[in-house]
Amino acid sequence: MLAAFGLAMSFTQASAADLGGNCCADLEERIAELEATTARKGNRKVSLTISGWVNEAVFLWDDGTERNAYVGTNALEQSRFRFVGEAQIMPGYSAGYTLEIGAQGDPSNKWDQLGPSSSSANALVVRKSNWWLKSKDYGKVTVGLEGTATYHLLDDADGANTRNVSDAQAAAVYQGNFFLRSGVAGVNALRWSDVLRGVDNGTEGQNGRRNIVRYDSPTIAGFVLTASWGEDDQAGVSLTYKGKWGDFNILAKGGWEKSTDENLTGCAPFSSGGAGDAQDCEWFGGAATVMHVPTGLYVYGGAGQTIDHGVQLISASAEDTSTMWFIQGGIEQKWTPLGKTTIFGEYRHDDVGSRTNKAFGAGLDAGYVHNGDMNFWAAGLVQNIDAAAMDLYVMYRHADGDLTNSVNVTADLDAFDMVITGARIQF
Repeated sequence: MLAAFGLAMSFTQASAADLGGNCCADLEERIAELEATTARKGNRKVSLTISGWVNEAVFLWDDGTERNAYVGTNALEQSRFRFVGEAQIMPGYSAGYTLEIGAQGDPSNKWDQLGPSSSSANALVVRKSNWWLKSKDYGKVTVGLEGTATYHLLDDADGANTRNVSDAQAAAVYQGNFFLRSGVAGVNALRWSDVLRGVDNGTEGQNGRRNIVRYDSPTIAGFVLTASWGEDDQAGVSLTYKGKWGDFNILAKGGWEKSTDENLTGCAPFSSGGAGDAQDCEWFGGAATVMHVPTGLYVYGGAGQTIDHGVQLISASAEDTSTMWFIQGGIEQKWTPLGKTTIFGEYRHDDVGSRTNKAFGAGLDAGYVHNGDMNFWAAGLVQNIDAAAMDLYVMYRHADGDLTNSVNVTADLDAFDMVITGARIQF
């Protein structure tokens, strides 16, 4: 018995030694492979979170004269990746950073009737680059490239799953770079973005990402106050509310901002004669979503206004105010195991003001764009696939309107129609 036991132990130890040697060699090789392919942090004190999404789509369009189909990056919410770091300073206090890079294959907001290709294709764009200090009790201060107080003011009040597919600025973004079509001479040289106003993406009432100092208060009774300043000079404030009243989810935002920055795009006086240094523009807006949770029925709507004090320095008769309002309604329910389905319809109306450096007409009919009425409506469906963090979408969009120049010549615009279908997948 003792001999048999000793023989068994000897065999087991030998086998374990062989197995252990092979196992450790394989394990060391696997560890080396993982170290060579794994993202690293610069230090162990600051956390690192990597996230983002890819958003690509097919766009079929018809401007009344020509029709075509393009494929590329959906510029309403372009593909991107984001690095966010955070470190605790002491209980209740932390510091961190945000670095967000936009990635565009063939960006849809650069397309026109001449073709989908542009100099912006296959490029990376710095969207955000900032550091911040945060207190649980006192709020957050951010310094660097970040959204201002009215950044996405109307868009971020969208409480349905249309936020990244068809928000407040969708009408201006999807067709902004396409040329207008009309029977009046000169109009065909203008683009939709030449007449749609607003300092960011042709949408009144909101701003973009700028180099700023920003403060966000802690949440108090569902409210967050935001204030920002920067970019020689822009300053603004906004208020956000998020809460639940009985069976209703409420999301609302409102704010105001002013700019005297001569290089801020989208804000006049648009002069090549020196008056361009007299930039003076302000805007305000508000929007909200009310959703009935049991049924999924919701309404999302809002309005914005831009007052361009500079255009009247060039022409006393110029219209300095542009306004926009919109409304979207629909239903959002989980009818299938895949995820929530959102069915929606929307309407947007723009009463645009003057662009004194944009003319149409010929001879005695020549004059700058004085004002106009633009109409947009859309309908679509978004299907969330929860297991893949993915949204599939399809929608139909229509636009029409008219423009009047400074010598009272009115041009009726040909309708512009577009069908968009694509997907956004997050990581």
